This record gives sequence, C-alpha cells and structure tokens, in this order.
Amino acid sequence: MPLRLVCALTLPVLLLLSACHSPSRSIGQGDDDLRPLARRTLALAAERYGRSAQALDPADGYPRTNAPDGGWKRVAPSDWTSGFYPGILWQLYEHTRDNALRSQAHRWTLPLVEIFEGAPDHDLGFQFYCSFGHGYRITGDPAYTGPLLTAAEKLAARFNPKVGVVKSWDWSSRWAYPVIADNMMNLELLLWGADHGGQAAWKNIARSHAHKTIQNHFRPDGGSYHVVDYDPETGLVRERVTHQGAADHSTWARGQAWLIYGFTMMARQTGDAAFLEQAQKAADYYIARLPEDAVPYWDFQAPGIPEAPRDASAAAIVASALLELEGLAPAAKGREYHQAAVRMLRSLLSPAYLAPEGSVHLLDHAVGNHPGNSEIDAALIYADYYFVEALQRYLNLTDAN
Repeated sequence: MPLRLVCALTLPVLLLLSACHSPSRSIGQGDDDLRPLARRTLALAAERYGRSAQALDPADGYPRTNAPDGGWKRVAPSDWTSGFYPGILWQLYEHTRDNALRSQAHRWTLPLVEIFEGAPDHDLGFQFYCSFGHGYRITGDPAYTGPLLTAAEKLAARFNPKVGVVKSWDWSSRWAYPVIADNMMNLELLLWGADHGGQAAWKNIARSHAHKTIQNHFRPDGGSYHVVDYDPETGLVRERVTHQGAADHSTWARGQAWLIYGFTMMARQTGDAAFLEQAQKAADYYIARLPEDAVPYWDFQAPGIPEAPRDASAAAIVASALLELEGLAPAAKGREYHQAAVRMLRSLLSPAYLAPEGSVHLLDHAVGNHPGNSEIDAALIYADYYFVEALQRYLNLTDAN
C-alpha cells in the first residue's frame, strides 16, 4: 500500500466497486486558466516557506498562526499542529525538486521525536504522518519509518475494544471517553503502520473507529456532532456535544471538513462502501450549505450569519478531499465534487483570501476556536497545509488529461 497519509498528495487508488469509477477530467469549468494560477501560487508558497524555514530554528518552536509582528507565532513540538510546517516543506520539495527545501523539510521533521518524551495523544497522525510520513513517501528513506511505527503503536494504545474507538482528549473532567470528529484524520497512521511492519490489528482498530463514527457522530441530514462522549465500561454514548462549534445541535464547519476528508481516505484505503457512502453524505451536507463564494462560515448555524467569520481552513481541507472523492464516487457525483472543489480553490486563490505580498503564510481568514475566542480571522498553518495539498492534487488531476 502506498504511503497516503492524513496529508497525502498522490492520485487516488480507485475502489474496486462496480458503482465507482473515475469521472472524465474534462469536468471542470475554467480549468485552463486556473492551472497557471495554481502553479504561480505554489511557486509563491515555495518562496515564502523556503525563506522562513531557513531563517527560523525548530528549537524555538513550530509555526502555527500569524504573529502581530507579521511573522509566525510558534508552538512546542507537542502541539497538535507541529507536523504541518515540515509537511508543507515536504510537499513543496516534491513539487519543485528544490534540494534546499528537502534539506529544510528534513531539518524541521527530525525534532518531532521529542513528542515521545511527553504524553502523546490522539493527534499523532497529524504530527507524524504530515512530517515523517511525507519524508518516507517522497524519499523512501527507511530512517523515517521508526518514528512512524512508534507513533502508530502509541495511537493504537488509546483504543478501548469495549467502546470500539480511539480516545481523544485526556484533559477534561467532564467527559469520560471523548471522541472528536478530528480523530478520523489520524486513522491513516494505523493503516500505514499495519502494512509497514506494525500489528495487523491496527487496521481493524481504524475500521472499528470509522464505523462507530458513522453510528454516533452523524445526524440523519448528514451534519455532525463535534464530540461524542462514551462510557468506557459499557461503550454506550453518554452525550453528543460540541467544543469548538456554535452549539451542541449545530455543525462546526471544520469538524465536518475533517469527516469528509477522513471518510474519503478510509474509502480509498479499505474499499469499504459504507465509508464512501458516508463521505458523500457529509460532503453533500457541506456543499449544499455553502455561501456564494464556497468558503463556509465557521459553523453552518453560526449566530450572526452573514456577518459571521468565514473559515478558509475548512475550505482548503474540503477542496483537497473533494479532489480525491471525485475519483471514488460515481461519475455524475464526481463531476459535482470536482466543480465544487474548483469553486473553493477559485475563492481561496483570490485576493479575498490569499495573503498579500510580504506575508509569511498563504491564506487569511481562518478560524481556530471561535467559542474559545482563539485564532479568529487568522492565518493557520493547517489551512496552508491543505491548500498546498489541494493545489497539487488539482494539478495532478488536470495536467494528466
């Protein structure tokens, strides 16, 4: 199995399902003029990230969001976002084949092993798949596999067979066994590990978690709950709530984005029709509720719409996911998903969202944790990560036809 992380770039492996086949790639309106813009933006990304990677030191922290001085606000390697910066560098090296970017990607990847000295949690996929994973996938260097397998082992240890899911946070006294929508993004670490020297049971853990997420995180209309808390002794659901959304009954935009991306990945990796069906349901909910420019409000039921903040990070995640989902879904749906992704990329590539000259980042107008009054209308490293990925996926799809 090829290394296709939470953060993968290569073209989707088509599912061996009779109803699913790759749609024609002549499905995007205006692809001809979008391709040059995508290439120019990736060149801009290589320039901005190459410059900052050389100027900064991983020992001083990993970029997460924009600082008041116009640079990066940085965080410790243990932060859930730490893998995205080296992941961007790896993606840009793959695109440009600039050895200076490869050197910086390696330099920013290695210090993340420090995470193992603390108390790693469910974010190991984000931290290691987006860094060491790309390093291994692109270079084939076996030196990157050890940390990946250690991370997979530690993630698998958070699985409770009575509950059937991998536990998320440890810090809350309110919840007994919380599982967040974001956790779908960490499952590919387990799938990769099972196929690269780890335990075969890790694959079963990933599948179990995904099936339980279908059962308990979704509403009948395809919207989702952010947090589901379980009883660790019985496996029964204690409550369905939110932590970063507007309300327990609302659908947090980035949570929905994680689910669309995660179930698309699980469909591609396992061939399970249930995962493909759920990816489409989640995507259809999301697309049907977008504003005109296809960049969502931070929550689909946020108070204050249409003045509520938009979330460019959710748009970037979903654009990338849809460019893979289009090749897994039936042809007619695939065309819809491609066209939706193009709409999203057009907006993100416009001056309304693309950061101006002199910026260290790529995208403005993302939202981290609105209820926590944190990173609202900000630049976020994961917004840039999935934006770069989406642009490369788009070029891979359209340039091949």
